[in-house]
Order: sequence, then structure tokens, then C-alpha cells
Amino acid sequence: MKLIFAIVNDDDSSGVSSSLMKAGFQATKLASTGGFLMSGNTTFLICAEDEKVDEILSVIKEHSHRRKQFMPSANSKMNAGQFTSFPVEVNVGGATVFVTNIERFEKL
Repeated sequence: MKLIFAIVNDDDSSGVSSSLMKAGFQATKLASTGGFLMSGNTTFLICAEDEKVDEILSVIKEHSHRRKQFMPSANSKMNAGQFTSFPVEVNVGGATVFVTNIERFEKL
């Protein structure tokens, strides 16, 4: 048995959640925040039999899309103590997934 931690951008969360349910998988959703961009994510916790892991990962991959986004860069000091920031293009989205073994799973 496996426990899947899937960290998904909030923009993709709804599609991942509904597709997992349609495929017959249950997941616990947790609100989370990324440390680099400080943007909203959803972390899914999914318990599954070993043979179902690839199917679950396929659903997550299909509905988690990478995209480019402009973010303000670190502040640069200008004359007279003023600060400015220049936008930098970064990749966001997609999913970060961890799959771990579990010894026991119970719904109480």
C-alpha cells in the first residue's frame, strides 16, 4: 500500500480533485503555500494499492499544467532611496509528487 502526497497549483486543484473522484479515488485536500513563490497550492493525500499508483499519477499529470508567469524580482535600489522591481518569467504549476510505503491504513 502507498501514500501519495501530490502538491498541485491552486489553479489546477479543482480539475485534479474532480478527475480523481471520477476515477474512483478518494483524497484528502490540504491548503498549502509554496516556499519560493509564496503562492497557493493544494496538497492531496491519497492512499492506494500499489497497482493503482500509476493510474493516480496519470490523472494528476493530465490535470496539472506547467505555465509561465511573471513575478516581481528582488528589489533593486535606485537613486534617492527608491526601490523598483523588474518582472522575471518563472515556471509555475505542474505537480510535485511523493510516493511512500505505508504499513497500515484505517478509516475510523
